Amino acid sequence: MLRRPFESALNPLRTRRFAEEELQRTKTDAIDAAGIARFAVQKRPGAARLPDAGTEELRELARLRERLAEDFASRLRQLHRGVDLGFPEFTRYVRTLEGQLATTILSRYSTAASFQGVSVKKLARIIYDGSHKVGEELARTLIEAAERSVGNHHSEPYRLRIRYLCEDLDVLSHRLKDLARDIERKIDYHEVGKLLTTTDGVGPLTAACLIAELGDPARFRSAGAIASYVGVAPRLGQSGKKRFSGSPTIPFGNARLRKALWMVVLNAVRCNPWLRQYYERLRAAGKPGKVAVIASMRKLLAAVWSVATHRRPFIQHLQPMSRQPGIDQQCLTHFTVSSGANATT
Repeated sequence: MLRRPFESALNPLRTRRFAEEELQRTKTDAIDAAGIARFAVQKRPGAARLPDAGTEELRELARLRERLAEDFASRLRQLHRGVDLGFPEFTRYVRTLEGQLATTILSRYSTAASFQGVSVKKLARIIYDGSHKVGEELARTLIEAAERSVGNHHSEPYRLRIRYLCEDLDVLSHRLKDLARDIERKIDYHEVGKLLTTTDGVGPLTAACLIAELGDPARFRSAGAIASYVGVAPRLGQSGKKRFSGSPTIPFGNARLRKALWMVVLNAVRCNPWLRQYYERLRAAGKPGKVAVIASMRKLLAAVWSVATHRRPFIQHLQPMSRQPGIDQQCLTHFTVSSGANATT
């Protein structure tokens, strides 16, 4: 009986390894097509499950926001270089250049030479976020610093460069805020996405990133499978008496999601009791900081998988471990879904 034709998404690494297994050396489109056909006959890959419309929209919004965030970071680095040349003392008094205070002042007075002849009252009256003024104290300090600045010799091209960068940062900042609001509205109407936000450490933007890169986390057969897909499952290399030296490597996986989760986990291990407890236990056992963060990332992904699989909100339980031989006596966090049917450590 003939099977109904369907489409399947194949990992290129699998088809390449399959061709190597057959000792295939020549590579052309026709040979590759025949090899993929033989792979499909032998391995019987399953049909690809297409994401629903809500997931597709979240994916596009999350990736658009990621690109804009990269553009924002690039403009900010350029602004730092420009300020270091035109008015290096500026950052002593305005600590961050990404805020509206810095961009508002620099868009008008881009270099130290731009402050010449500016009165303290004029600079102090500038409103930078719709309600707050620069203030006389900061205005006087900036004018005095500009008078003795080493950047006084820079000319008009430097001013234009900084002014354009400040305008770009303002535009990108507003677009990022608008996208964040759009993503939060979409998450409210997405079943899995809204459930993921019940997990401590997973906000609407993080949930959108998870949905964008994973689709429905419940499609993975286990928590270990989702960890392997993301690339937080260590790979060991041992053969006979030869033992692996150094820390396990993670050569494959979704680098975009690992990058997005890195800062999320760094914040979570400081703010969330269940993940902080797990992280501190690993550190107390002698694990390096980065290894402990990666392990915490895997634990967070396991919680995400459990919530998505059972379609129930996240509930944390902090329980002391029983005194049994070979078991760490420190507290270990258990996370479960509200039914309590499947607890994962």
